[in-house]
Amino acid sequence: MTSVFVGGQTYLNYMNGEWRPGATGQTVPSMNPARKSEVVGYVQSSSLEDLNQAVASAKAAQLGWRKLPGSVRGDYLFKAANALERRIDEIAETMTREMGKTLPEAKGETTRGIAILRYYAGEGMRKIGDVIPSTDSEALMFTTRVPLGVVGVISPWNFPVAIPIWKMAPALIYGNAVVLKPAQETAVTAAKVVECLAEAGFPAGVLNLVTGSGSVIGQGLAEHPDVNGITFTGSNQVGKRVGQAALARGAKYQLEMGGKNPIIIAADADLDLAVDATISGGIRSTGQKCTATSRVIVHRDVYEPFKEKLLNKLKGITVGHGLDAGTWLGPCANENQLQTVQSYIQKGIEEGAELLFGGAAPDHPDLAEGFYIQPTVFDKVTPEMAIAREEIFGPVLALIQVESMEEAIEVANDSDYGLSASIYTQNISHILAFIQDMDAGLVRINAETAGVELQAPFGGMKQSSSHSREQGQAAIEFFTSIKTVFLKA
Repeated sequence: MTSVFVGGQTYLNYMNGEWRPGATGQTVPSMNPARKSEVVGYVQSSSLEDLNQAVASAKAAQLGWRKLPGSVRGDYLFKAANALERRIDEIAETMTREMGKTLPEAKGETTRGIAILRYYAGEGMRKIGDVIPSTDSEALMFTTRVPLGVVGVISPWNFPVAIPIWKMAPALIYGNAVVLKPAQETAVTAAKVVECLAEAGFPAGVLNLVTGSGSVIGQGLAEHPDVNGITFTGSNQVGKRVGQAALARGAKYQLEMGGKNPIIIAADADLDLAVDATISGGIRSTGQKCTATSRVIVHRDVYEPFKEKLLNKLKGITVGHGLDAGTWLGPCANENQLQTVQSYIQKGIEEGAELLFGGAAPDHPDLAEGFYIQPTVFDKVTPEMAIAREEIFGPVLALIQVESMEEAIEVANDSDYGLSASIYTQNISHILAFIQDMDAGLVRINAETAGVELQAPFGGMKQSSSHSREQGQAAIEFFTSIKTVFLKA
């Protein structure tokens, strides 16, 4: 491919319509997880002073922004989508270099970001209220929706284009001003996304970017008295701190956190399709998706043939640099994540699970400088093991054998998480029981656990979320408040 990437540049914060260096004068490098000696770029190590300036800019700009017609705000999102589309190759390559996913996946994610911007641009023309009958015959009563004000967006490293956009786009279309704090690991990609939005000509202060540590900028957003809402995607540990800080001062918050997502393979499943879905859902993107398949719950009648097909298929996976043609699986996004995955593999062995496949770094000199791990499969897993209960966020599959569909659903629900789940079966009774009884915000039948269309609500149950929903028209529920109007002449 012809590269459009230029590495080693320094990227600034964006606030009040200007690109500015951080007050500390310090930057941090963003490194390529496939080749850790390569610096992708340098981003600002910002302070609370920078955050305060960004929030002040957003607060000052929000009143004028909310007064614009929704269709006019939508025009800005259309322009941003066009700018992102023009730079799709550059941004996708940056994403691959910065967090490791393969280039086709990065292009697919960037394309999704473009589609999200266009979807929410159209939302500016939808209704924002309802007329309600009044008991007073001389009065008119209706509802309207109003923006929260300033919204803080805290986004993770695993989807550095799609997730910030699916938070920022609805926040903006409904009249809020935004302060984005991206993950440090993918802050260069985030800066390039904001460049596209800035190119669209948003009024100064409506959109702001501040890079820095989560403990300073992320927590600072959650605690800031002028931030009216916080939308967060990330770990449960950090999400709880964000939620507690927002709750303490009465701010609205939205948390999308972890998952321990099961796929159920029934006795009548098409095993070839089920194997493909298990690998795609659990191994693709190095398992670094909140909706990734982690627990593979298989009926005893097809357990052995399913396992054989799964292992044979895994042998054909090519691990390597995400920019290399033919690579199917890239590295973990950073060294800490690799160490986490390795620690869970060791836990699985210590707890008595049988390591069937993988479990170590690829034995290839060209990959020695990256944070690589082979696809990993454990057999003889029981529901109480750590690898069956805790989120690993890596390409690790835990095989669990069950005797019946009732046991399968019971095991699938035996989790603190409830984000996504899937089943492979042709039995309508099993399908209906799964839909009815599965405790997950997203259930998929004869499809992998990972993936939800942008126009559909997304979110989890139990400890996977704060129980609000993102994406689609459901986003209006978080990013606005309902105002009831009683009018009497």
